Amino acid sequence: MSTISLRVPEEELNIIKSYAKINNKSLSAVIRSIVLEHIEGEYDLQVFAEYEKEKAKGNVKTYSHEEVWAELGL
Repeated sequence: MSTISLRVPEEELNIIKSYAKINNKSLSAVIRSIVLEHIEGEYDLQVFAEYEKEKAKGNVKTYSHEEVWAELGL
């Protein structure tokens, strides 16, 4: 496993440590999960923006749940 060094003001460190303690997690686990959640959120927004762009161009075909059920034979 790799190590990352992060410099933060003491006040911010205390906030992060308090959050970790309240959630019964290590400092590393808290920082890791928050960073990955942020990256995932950004990725989701990019995917959604691309979908909306393609939808506006008319390149997206949607199906009702009835159509999907019929195609699946349900």
